[in-house]
Amino acid sequence: MSALTIVLIALVVVVILLAVVLILFYNNFVDKKLKVENNFSQIKIQCKKRFDLVPNLVETVKGYAKHEQDTLEKVTIARSLGTTAESVKDLSSANNQLTQALSKLFALGEQYPELKANTSFENLQHELVSIEKDIATSRSFYNDSVMIYNKAVRSFPGNVFAKMLNFKEAEFFDAPEEEMQNVHVKF
Repeated sequence: MSALTIVLIALVVVVILLAVVLILFYNNFVDKKLKVENNFSQIKIQCKKRFDLVPNLVETVKGYAKHEQDTLEKVTIARSLGTTAESVKDLSSANNQLTQALSKLFALGEQYPELKANTSFENLQHELVSIEKDIATSRSFYNDSVMIYNKAVRSFPGNVFAKMLNFKEAEFFDAPEEEMQNVHVKF
């Protein structure tokens, strides 16, 4: 066998190995990216349930707190932002705005005892708490999958292949500021 033949065979083997490695990295990135996308879809489903609950809450409160229009408008605006959000950043922002607006809406229950006693209002509050737990769980799964995906995209040699194959880091779904603050207990 001539030296040229050996070099050509070695070159073909190297090209095949590189192609196999490239395919393996590509498939790994695709798998992780699909998990991120699926988990984001789960968050969107839970947020949609939450956004769909808002009109019922607003209608229930309207009858009792007619002069609290500002609070009701903030809730409605936050809901509309959430229903049109497509990106992680936009949905996270809308979700956080809705959380703030809903906390003010539920504070009205303290100001209006007859509203607090309304079974529809109470049931909607309980349903909302349940949905918020589901959102928190979905957000946790999503952020875990983002961490795994981003680690693959950032780590060597994955970062070389990620750049070559145009895989970018995914965004985390941020928790509302209220959840990030320490709880102050007073005795």
